[in-house]
Amino acid sequence: MTRRRPTGARGVVAAIGLALLAATAAAAETVPEPDGYRMSDFRAAVPATLRGARVIDTPQAFAIWRDKAAVFVDVLPRPPRPAGLPPDAVWRDKPRFDIPGSVWLPETGYGELAPAALHYFESGLARATAEDKSRPLVFYCLADCWMSWNAAKRALALGYSNVSWFSRGTDGWSAAGHPLELREPALRPD
Repeated sequence: MTRRRPTGARGVVAAIGLALLAATAAAAETVPEPDGYRMSDFRAAVPATLRGARVIDTPQAFAIWRDKAAVFVDVLPRPPRPAGLPPDAVWRDKPRFDIPGSVWLPETGYGELAPAALHYFESGLARATAEDKSRPLVFYCLADCWMSWNAAKRALALGYSNVSWFSRGTDGWSAAGHPLELREPALRPD
């Protein structure tokens, strides 16, 4: 059976999509995995690997989610209050829609965490896994975002032994047509 190439606008869109996919894959292959955490420029091409963790794609993430085989952990930061907004102005965070059933631990994917943020991350993982460091975890945020890479690496350093990194995050998830739900951050410990 011979496949015909799409023509017209559909063909152009398909060609552009394939070119972007190839460029993203090529960029990921050339990004070296650092020894430590990524400390800046968090929205940039990411490596294709994370030593000690399993790197998963969208179909694998969906299968794990469908089978309820892991705890999904979103580490995307909350949006900052706009600069120059008067102190008495009402401002509301942009809603976060993420993978259903996830735990959202914002501000925990930076390269260096303040003691309070590290405690929030540690206690959030302990609650989410019922203090079972062998329970499977899937870390994510957005595509080309180092925050989930950092968080997965940090979980490994904390002794979690079954860590996966979903590098496409909610961008890849929603592009595949999978469900999203409104999420609030996990409560901070006392």
